Amino acid sequence: MVRDIKFEIIQLRSRFQKTNKLEQTPETAMTRYLVILGATSHSGKSTLVTALCKILSNRNLRVAPFKSQNMSLNSWVTINGGEIGIAQAVQAWAAGAEPSEFMNPILLKPKGDRISQVIVLGQPIADKSAEEYYQGIDDLKNVVDRSLIELQQQYDYIIVEGAGGAAEINLYERDLANIYVARRLRAPIILVGDIERGGVFSSLYGTFQLVPEDIRHMIKGFVINKFRGDPTILKSGLETLERMTDVPVLGVLPYLDLAIPSEDSVSLGDKRHSKKRSLVEIAVIKLSRISNFTDFEPLERYAHVRYVCLDERLGKPDAVIIPGTKNTVSDLEEMRCKGMDRQILSLRDTPILGICGGYQILGKEIVDCGIEHVQGVIPGLNLLNVITRFDSYEKKTVQVTKIVTGNGPILDKIKGQEVTGYEIHMGQTISYCEKAFGDEGAIDGNGLVIGTYLHGIFENENFRNAFLDFLYCRKDMTCQAVSLGEGFDGLARAVEENLDMKKIWQMINLA
Repeated sequence: MVRDIKFEIIQLRSRFQKTNKLEQTPETAMTRYLVILGATSHSGKSTLVTALCKILSNRNLRVAPFKSQNMSLNSWVTINGGEIGIAQAVQAWAAGAEPSEFMNPILLKPKGDRISQVIVLGQPIADKSAEEYYQGIDDLKNVVDRSLIELQQQYDYIIVEGAGGAAEINLYERDLANIYVARRLRAPIILVGDIERGGVFSSLYGTFQLVPEDIRHMIKGFVINKFRGDPTILKSGLETLERMTDVPVLGVLPYLDLAIPSEDSVSLGDKRHSKKRSLVEIAVIKLSRISNFTDFEPLERYAHVRYVCLDERLGKPDAVIIPGTKNTVSDLEEMRCKGMDRQILSLRDTPILGICGGYQILGKEIVDCGIEHVQGVIPGLNLLNVITRFDSYEKKTVQVTKIVTGNGPILDKIKGQEVTGYEIHMGQTISYCEKAFGDEGAIDGNGLVIGTYLHGIFENENFRNAFLDFLYCRKDMTCQAVSLGEGFDGLARAVEENLDMKKIWQMINLA
């Protein structure tokens, strides 16, 4: 079912108007803004915003992140049950703030065939093509404005992140994440370039020249990101860039490998080529419509997490994880078409974990009433005696706390303990086997096949340790833990050591 996007936005706006009588607008507020734009996608905007939020928070300042429009399949559920991009949740944690729908008021989740699910203020509105989406852009601008006003009531500093490259000259009049926000706030801009893929000077200079003239003068500094080697070899290039633009280079950030969740599927491409060595291998099935692969990033510090495409050889990993997906039925059919289902079923005595869509795939069958694909009954892998029905467009988004109730060699160690997570899924699953977590999830008779709707399950130290201890004990090995907090601290140190923080603070009138 596709709902009318304009009607839904009007309904959401009415919620603001009942609670917010302010005359204030974003550009007249006392809140100080700093805008981080990119010369390209995946340039490091999210990383820099995260670092600045952490540094300001360390100074006991009230700071929040903001990204008006995000396109990502990695998402998080707020305390109010709203869905936002994972990057804004991570940035909020770094800022010491509670993630909020206002920090990412518009989230686009690609579904394939040039269609994306449109999520406004945490709630799914409709599936739209790009053309249909832009037809409602004026109403979405109002949502962005109201979200900024909401954040102003709680925070003194807001670090704004753009999306993709800032110089998308075909989109300027409808570019919510870059040009619209920059014009609305009239705040200083830092432009970030990615040197890892080459052409960083041309991308920074080209972006500077291509952005509208009224935006160009607000660019107050450049940052070069992901440099490997001695930064002194860049000196002449940096000087030339500064001379040609009259804009200072604030510094060069080294390539960082930190325990911080990734924003989107661009990062997933990097993971496939990871050379991390470990005697323990965990295979994550790289579904074509994979979502929330950040679920497994906490494992990367302890094991070799290998993302396996559907047409690759699975081999004999120590564990297999089937992740979430934006379209369970289509990915299940593709798994079967390319033979990955047979490879998984051929494994013996191997732990298999399915999360969200992966849980549904592990089941006996999926009954689709035309919501995900076409009407019909689709056989699952039949590793768990559960049945999933898709009979409504409604999505469940909620934070949850559950008690571990499942048996077996993995869960026995933590039975009776709490785990927390968040659910983001369509479909209803009925389990005819033992529950894994209270009234949720399922586990087979051997305790080695586990299904759950809980995203973020590996953020729970008890579950993560129980899962890894089982794998490591089989090889007489142990592992060392790394926390998310350590990742934030390391990122903040790297930024403070390599960027001209004095100039950055001057941009927001901070002594």
